[in-house]
Parts: sequence; C-alpha cells; structure tokens
Amino acid sequence: MKRKALSVLLSAAMTAALLSGCGGSTGAASEAAPATSEAAPATSEAAPAADTASESGAEAAAEATSGAGASGKTFAIVVKSAGNAYNTKEEEGFKEVIEAAGGTVVVKEPEAATVDAQITAIQSLISQGVDSISVAANDENALQATLEEAMAAGIKVNSFDSKTNADSRMTFVNQAGTQEVGQTLLDAVYDLTGGEGQYAILSATSQATNQNAWIDAMKSIAEGDSKYANLELVEVAYGDDEPQKSTDQTQALLSKYPDLKVICAPTTVGVSAAAKVLQDQGSSVKLTGLGLPSEMAEYIGADDAHSCPYMFLWNPIDLGRLAAYSAIALVNGDITGAIGDSFTAGDMGDYTLTDAGDNGSEIILGPPFKFDPDNITEWKDVY
Repeated sequence: MKRKALSVLLSAAMTAALLSGCGGSTGAASEAAPATSEAAPATSEAAPAADTASESGAEAAAEATSGAGASGKTFAIVVKSAGNAYNTKEEEGFKEVIEAAGGTVVVKEPEAATVDAQITAIQSLISQGVDSISVAANDENALQATLEEAMAAGIKVNSFDSKTNADSRMTFVNQAGTQEVGQTLLDAVYDLTGGEGQYAILSATSQATNQNAWIDAMKSIAEGDSKYANLELVEVAYGDDEPQKSTDQTQALLSKYPDLKVICAPTTVGVSAAAKVLQDQGSSVKLTGLGLPSEMAEYIGADDAHSCPYMFLWNPIDLGRLAAYSAIALVNGDITGAIGDSFTAGDMGDYTLTDAGDNGSEIILGPPFKFDPDNITEWKDVY
C-alpha cells in the first residue's frame, strides 16, 4: 500500500494553508437533532491555518475526485459526540472532500457518546435514504443490527476512527495500526517513568473500541517483554470523553495513588483535562497520550512548569478526508471492502485495503506523529 508518512501529510497541509489562508466550509446538510440523541451538526467557526476548507485544498480535492465524483449523492458522517474538537476536525475533512466532489453531506453529532444516541442517528439516516454512512463507533458490537439494516437497504457503510465489528461495516478507516499506537504509548510511559514505577491510563468510554484496542496492545506488549517488568499499571480510568468527568477521574487518580508517576490518556478530551489538572496543581506526575496541538500547546514542555513533555496524534482532518474518499469509492463501486481492493484518495495517494485482524478489512492512514516543545508552536495553529 502506498501511504504518505504522516509528517509529510501534515507538513503539506500546513504549507498549503499558510499560503492560501482559511475559510469556512459550506454546503453540509445541517439538521436539527432530536433532543434525546444528537446535537445540531457542527458549523465550525473559521478554523486555524491548515483547516481543510482552504481554497487551495478544496480545489485540489475537486480536481482529484473529478471523474469519480459524488454528484447527486448524499454522504453521512456520524461522529462519537457533539462538543469534541477532534470530531469537528474529522467532519471538516470529510465535508471538504465530499463537497468538492459534488456530493451532499449530512453530519450527525450525538449529544452524548452513547450507543443509543448513535442508533437513533443512523435510523434517521436510513429513513432519509442516504447513499453512505461513515461512523466512528461508540461500541464495537452494539450498532450491528442497525448498520446491517442500513446495508440491507443499499447504503454503503464504513467505520472510521473507532471501528465496528466486521459484520457491521464494509471497511474500517484506521488512523494508525493498533500495535503501533500501543507500542508508541507504552514506550512514552517507559521513558517518562524512567522505566519503573506506577502509571495509570485515563481513557474515553469503557466501550470505545479504538482506546480499548490500544490499551490491550499496551498490556500485551508489556506482558511479553521483560523491558517493561518494572512498570505497574495501577488503573484504567474512564472519563467518557467528557471534560468534567475526565477532570474528576484525574483528581481521583492523584488522590488514590500518591506514588503515581505518569498518566497516559489515549483520548483528546481526557489528555487536555488531565493536563490542566496536573499543571494547575503543580503535580510532579507527568502526562502523555493523544491530543490536539491547539488544545495542548500551553501544557507541552520539558520543564517542571509543564505537565506534558510530549504527546502524539495523527491529523484528524486527513482521517475525515480518507473516510470520505473511501465512502465515495464504495458508493461508486471502485471498492467492495474486500482485502486487496485499492483506490486513489485524491491528493492523499493510493491506498490498499488490508486485513484488520477481525475478519474484516481496514485502511491505515499512517503512523502516529510526535508533538514536543520543538514543534508544538508551529502545529498549534494547524489543528
């Protein structure tokens, strides 16, 4: 599979944005959500320098998708929840590609990161007769009946960011390989603890498939390599991707484990909440995980005054773009979701569907990217 390295993708995005400026994306079909399940779709304010709505980016996407466009077709994106900046960036990338290809976008943002809220949103989309649904699942298995109903109705379904089981999707757009993320996070914990001592994990929800997979990978790698024998994972806490609950869970970890050295938060909401608690309290506990540079810049530093020496992420804008390109390929019949299928994702390059290890296929965006004091200043204005 021909993949662009994430650093190259991000650098290209930043350069294009700095040259062309940014603007708000328009044309998404905004819907008022039922009060019990979803918020109105994000109509994000003007985004920072590398926002995907830049004129040059839209023109590039239009050119790249010409001849295999989405004209007259409707593509839906269902994120985990409303009010999550990471989700908003995914939506922006998705909308850029679909709209440039002539399609219509419907955004669904559940009010809470729950399965029930996503089921309500998906059922609404089935009733509307959309052509495609791209979903970041709040639970790997619980959406199966609803998504099978969608596929039986002829709707193409892919998952992205957080996968459904193989029976509930045609393919999965994965931000990075599971083992690769697990190894990266565990090695960061090892580094920040000095190779020994207590650490805790602050995750999203207990059902979040991506976080659970990364945590399982961390545990498996640690158990299988004596290098990590002196690390002690004391607790996996869940902030449910809610800022206040993530704050409360961080404070509880500090209270329960006075010898704690590191918190690893593989979720953008959790890592920013934990960073603030640790820095405000002047705690000696250090933080790493997965975060948005724009939200974490004030906490990144190698000295005692900063809570997070470094962290990782991929570009959520590009993840949304890749989800859109793969949805177009599914709708146009360029791919079926079978392992070995390949397609061109516009200016992102060529991708091949590989074995996801769960009897289904996946498309991997690229490896995690490290954000540290040397580069956080330039990236905080990107996303």
